[in-house]
Amino acid sequence: MQWSTDEQAIAYDRRSDGMYPLMTNDRKLSAAQVLQAHKGQPMIEKRFEQIKTVHQIAPVFLKDEGRIEALFTLYAIALLVQALIERELRQAMAHEAIEELPIYPEQRQCAHPTTEQVLRLFSLAERHQLRQHGRTVQAFNLTLTDLQRKVLALLGVPASTF
Repeated sequence: MQWSTDEQAIAYDRRSDGMYPLMTNDRKLSAAQVLQAHKGQPMIEKRFEQIKTVHQIAPVFLKDEGRIEALFTLYAIALLVQALIERELRQAMAHEAIEELPIYPEQRQCAHPTTEQVLRLFSLAERHQLRQHGRTVQAFNLTLTDLQRKVLALLGVPASTF
C-alpha cells in the first residue's frame, strides 16, 4: 500500500480556510466596518448558523461574481422570510396572551417557535386530486389539526388556503 499527499490541492484548500462571505447594501463601508457590524449582531450569527444547518448550505463552486451574488441574495431572502415568519408568529402569540404552543414533537410546549418547527408542523400536509380526462373525479382534501389551524390564524393565513 502506498499513499501520497497532493500539495497543490492542500495549498488550494488552505487559501479558503476560515473564509465566509459578508454582504451589505451600504457600499460606503469598508470590509473592516462590515465585519465589525456583523460581529456586533448576535442574531445575524444565529441566522448564519441556520444557513449551515436548516438550509444545509455547503461549499459552492461558482466562479462568476454575478452568480455568487445571486446565490447569496437568495439565501438572504430565505433568512428574511424565515425571520418574518417567526416575528409574526411570536408577536401574534404575545397579542393573544399565548405563552407557549405545543409545536415540538410529542406536543411539547414551545415559547419561541421557529420557522423550522412551523414547517415541520405542516410537512405532512397533502391534498390530492384524482383526475380523468382533465376533470376532477375525486378530491382528497386536507384535514388540518387544531394546532395547524391555530398557527395559521396567528400568522394571518386563512385555513381555506389549504
